[in-house]
Amino acid sequence: MNDYITVIGGGLAGCEAAYQIAKRNIKVKLYEMKPIKFSPAHSNKDLAEIVCSNSFKSNLLTNACGLLKEELRRLGSLLIKTADETSVAAGQALAVDRDIFSKKVTEAIENNPLIEIVHEEVTDVSRMAKDGIVIIATGPLTSDSLAKQISKMTGEDKLYFYDAAAPIISKDSIDFNIAFYGDRYSQEKKKDETEEEWRKRLKKQEGKEQSYINLPMNKEEYENFWNELVNAEVVTLHDFEKREIFEGCMPIEIMAKRGIDTLRFGPLKPVGFDDPRTVRRPYAVVQLRQDDKQASIYNMVGFQTNLKYGEQKRIFSMIPGLQNAEFVKYGVMHRNTYINSSKLLDETYCLKTNSNIYFAGQITGVEGYVESISSGLVAALNAIEAFENKGSKITFPETTVIGALAKYISTPNEKFQPMNANFGILPELEGKKIKDKKLRYQELANRSLKDLEERL
Repeated sequence: MNDYITVIGGGLAGCEAAYQIAKRNIKVKLYEMKPIKFSPAHSNKDLAEIVCSNSFKSNLLTNACGLLKEELRRLGSLLIKTADETSVAAGQALAVDRDIFSKKVTEAIENNPLIEIVHEEVTDVSRMAKDGIVIIATGPLTSDSLAKQISKMTGEDKLYFYDAAAPIISKDSIDFNIAFYGDRYSQEKKKDETEEEWRKRLKKQEGKEQSYINLPMNKEEYENFWNELVNAEVVTLHDFEKREIFEGCMPIEIMAKRGIDTLRFGPLKPVGFDDPRTVRRPYAVVQLRQDDKQASIYNMVGFQTNLKYGEQKRIFSMIPGLQNAEFVKYGVMHRNTYINSSKLLDETYCLKTNSNIYFAGQITGVEGYVESISSGLVAALNAIEAFENKGSKITFPETTVIGALAKYISTPNEKFQPMNANFGILPELEGKKIKDKKLRYQELANRSLKDLEERL
């Protein structure tokens, strides 16, 4: 057995994991292929390179990512501490000077005598795992050779090479004066049914958890929406992403450009529905599909998109019933290597089929900087337990964001997709119905921090 723990990947999750292990007086061998080899999106030789936005999102406790940062501060996260130290003006958000941030993290790792940095590409994880504990934190741009081995190790059908996800919306923010529940054909008024009988049938369905929420549109509403959609601003993809993504999944804005009625014969087809307000078939229907067991968040069916986040908020809020929509997650389309953690990992980010292997970061299906740091910390704490043969696991209450994320990625889900921090994955408040969203989120935050303190 090695006298050290191996961490593969010097990104946010890998650096947090390496720091937490060394902090507990255990040696770490951290493998990072830069500067010997760079991924198509990386260019900085330092560790913890920030490739996209320099924002770590909101600092407010009434924001799930803000709450997650506070949880990590209380757990002694190196990367959140460094982000705080290198912050730049960004209102209520925590944004950093990306170069100084990466440099400071690199210095902290390089100057730790218990951490050895090895600059080479890892291609044989199985061999490493035979001799000791390994944390794989290679991120969404895992090298091809390592991705092939991970695919072989976990099953070819459980490794994804791009992320084409539709937006996810909080049910509480949907206007049910317009929206209605029901599956196609079973919701519409039957020929032998009177309007009164039909409405009674719909009334009986109210309050029952159903898989779909439907948003009807008339001709004017649809055409206004379509016009904005085809003229919206999109995210510029890297050249290496374009071929993989567009061959595998069609963005809704590209589909719309094929003709004004294309969506009405595709994901927005109104067949099989009647609008309860008019007792007539709508001109178009947007469907939302239940995305969690609690029926608190819903996925926009067929709305995988490459629109900029601000454009998604502006244009999708034009859909009747979504004028005040809270987007738990925006749609994304980009190269993203990730495993089907819902089948492969437990709540400690450990591979179920090999107790010597842990995963951390975006390769697990957590999405975002802070979420990756969170997974690196949890994986490290549990790798330490395994290294010291304690036979125990360290988990966090699902009422905390750090615990809820770990539970989300490890809960069986046939339609598993990456997820970022949001209040929709936390259990509802017991015995409380708070309509005001900010007050409800503050109560969730209070509960989280209380439960975290008790756990500590």
